[in-house]
Amino acid sequence: MKVPLHPRSPVTVRMFARRFVSSRLGAQLARRHVLHQLDVWGVRRGSDLSDTVALLVAELAANAVTHGHVPGRQFEVRAVLCASTLAVEVSDARGERRPAPPEAVTAPEPGAESGRGLLLVESLADRWSVAEDRPPGGKTVRVELDLPAASGR
Repeated sequence: MKVPLHPRSPVTVRMFARRFVSSRLGAQLARRHVLHQLDVWGVRRGSDLSDTVALLVAELAANAVTHGHVPGRQFEVRAVLCASTLAVEVSDARGERRPAPPEAVTAPEPGAESGRGLLLVESLADRWSVAEDRPPGGKTVRVELDLPAASGR
């Protein structure tokens, strides 16, 4: 007996993943590579979405290099584009240095030279989280952006 198939809309999920040297240059390259991949996927450079992703990747990659650096270990960036969501994940090698969860992010003291990055992430991302430790050690920070209709990209 054959089970009739119901017609469904095609599902396209695009994924990019790459490791980078845990350095300032590696963070810059991560941002450039993600933006290039978005452009290949049809997210135009200079669009609101592309500019937002550029800021998010720059911040998360800088955090991975600054707070997640382990000598000899790289950090990884993944981008996943679905019909309604773009997710970006940045994983580093230091699981014991976890950022505050989204609900606990606070502004730094006046005059502080750092501590504003996660406030930027909080304001730009529709959702973000810190994933459980990843083997053999480390953490992943994931941001998600809700996408407008496909014609709005």
